[in-house]
Amino acid sequence: MTPGGTSGAPGVVVVTGVGRYLGAHVAARLAADPRIERVIGVDAPDSGTEFTDLLDRVERIRVDSGSLGGLLADLDVDAVVHLALVTSPDPQHGGRSAMKDQNVIGSMQMLAACQRAPRLRKLVVRSSTAAYGVSFRDPAVFTEETEPREVPRGGFGRDILDLEGYVRGFRRRRSDVTATVLRFAPFIGSTADTTLTRYFSQPFVPTVFGRDPRLQFLHFDDALEVLHRSIVEDHPGTYNVAGPGVLSLSQAIRRAGRVAVPVLEPGLSGAAALARTMGFGRYGLDQVDLFVHGRVVDTSRLEQEYGFTPRSTAEAFEDFIRAHHGGVVVTRGQLAAAEQLVLDGIRQVRSAVRERSS
Repeated sequence: MTPGGTSGAPGVVVVTGVGRYLGAHVAARLAADPRIERVIGVDAPDSGTEFTDLLDRVERIRVDSGSLGGLLADLDVDAVVHLALVTSPDPQHGGRSAMKDQNVIGSMQMLAACQRAPRLRKLVVRSSTAAYGVSFRDPAVFTEETEPREVPRGGFGRDILDLEGYVRGFRRRRSDVTATVLRFAPFIGSTADTTLTRYFSQPFVPTVFGRDPRLQFLHFDDALEVLHRSIVEDHPGTYNVAGPGVLSLSQAIRRAGRVAVPVLEPGLSGAAALARTMGFGRYGLDQVDLFVHGRVVDTSRLEQEYGFTPRSTAEAFEDFIRAHHGGVVVTRGQLAAAEQLVLDGIRQVRSAVRERSS
């Protein structure tokens, strides 16, 4: 019998990034599992108190990533769930530089700490389908063995490639540890608050003129289920985690009851800036490229190995729509700004046509 009283379930689990939405919910769910004796949530010293109520059964420790080494050894940790990743740069908190420190340097320090933890036998790492990047030469569907045709333009995609490289090195050095890498599609659902949900919550959604990419989403509750199973069961390897099926961007916008505002691709950064001024979040190149090229992954390995199929992309998106229906009111100023954006896009198209014909 293994620690925790059930075969496969660890006794002591450390979850990083519990100051964020995903980390807090994963830690709370693990703490509610009677097979797990102790859940310790780790986050940066300056992390907030937003999820204090949710983490009432979680032992919360605030330390920087460089101090994890001694902590993991002292706590006799059996498993680590690494979720402390930043998906887009925040200019108010150090921008891209701070994002890279968290994702790359922080992950490297975390893995070094895991390597020195003598009792560790399980490591679960959050990754992303952004690891595949985007390219005009991409296959219709990515499998876990597909190599990116080009290095991702966005910082998050590049960080994910670095992180997975570090995990491969860790696997070689600690072959006794079951290491699971989960490449998640973008989260969506009734409770998720992400760049993606804020994008589709806008009354006017900027799109790229002439592009209608195929998209996959993952319901947030299904992400929790896969993470939980990865801890209480043994699933070594790398897995794509996404809802089966696809939605085109135009289908998603229509189903959400929003209005698409097409702009020329060179002007998309301007559309993103407009979205920020309208109060609907921030966007990085990873998100922009996703809405230009799209991305679809094969999930058959996950379904076979876990015996679990997430709800479809369409079902996950429908749950998001039900929760957010009617939640955005278009102001006169927003309408005027959107109309101006459309007019600017038309002028760009006409100008481009004139230049080609001259």
